[in-house]
Amino acid sequence: MTSRPFGALVLGLWLFPAAPSPAVAQTSEAVDRSALRVCADPANLPFSNQAGEGFENKIAELLAEELEVPVQYTWFPQSTGFVRNTLKARRCDVVIGISLGFELLQNTNPYYRSAYVMLYRAEGSPKVASLSDPTLKSARIGLVAGTPPATVVALNGLMRQVRPYHLQADTRFDHPGRKLVEDLAKGEIDVGLLWGPIAGYYAKRQDVPLEIVPLRTDGGPVRMDYRITMGLRFSEPEWKRQLNDIIKRRKADIDAILKDYGVPLLDERGALIGQ
Repeated sequence: MTSRPFGALVLGLWLFPAAPSPAVAQTSEAVDRSALRVCADPANLPFSNQAGEGFENKIAELLAEELEVPVQYTWFPQSTGFVRNTLKARRCDVVIGISLGFELLQNTNPYYRSAYVMLYRAEGSPKVASLSDPTLKSARIGLVAGTPPATVVALNGLMRQVRPYHLQADTRFDHPGRKLVEDLAKGEIDVGLLWGPIAGYYAKRQDVPLEIVPLRTDGGPVRMDYRITMGLRFSEPEWKRQLNDIIKRRKADIDAILKDYGVPLLDERGALIGQ
């Protein structure tokens, strides 16, 4: 399982050289114009897989349609070394999902905003609005270790109630996010804390209805919501402009893909947009 949002949590992969001057940048772009070359994880639903079943696969298809070229993938597990072995190695030209502000890549404009969320069963579980709710002191909490909610859980003295799930896993054989949601549906835990797109996707696939509550930053010690962009090499401003134009022009279609996958989307005020 990748540490999502990727740019927010994976650090120290490498350092890019300083960006060239605009005149040089315009002539040094290494983008292959005969295909949309995408850097992606081969087994990381709901984001991507080799069968093209993830929402990032669908968004890549939308981009390729606009560019009038086929999609070509470079597959690599999205963990330490991912960008170094794909985008930086010039084997591909775009990472479809990366958080805004990830300093090692150039960001396009954001195309969605989501958050870490709290999940619980719609019936028979405590209805909780925040991690400071005293109800959680007697709840069994499922938590992916090392993610932002873990810090707030610790600050609220809730670590004794936590069942931990691994942050990193070989997604060909294991998917901690899916396991967390399945355990919640089975009643093995009372509350789950998870990155929203993962939570929303697997919640839709359970027989038991689950409630999803976005965790708000609200000036707290840890950021819970992130704007997600596409990641590019720094020296390619024309490629960035072209992708930004498509993101703007096809926003409604991108939103429809995300909603179909259950991604909790936030508006500019941080409020949940109706699914």
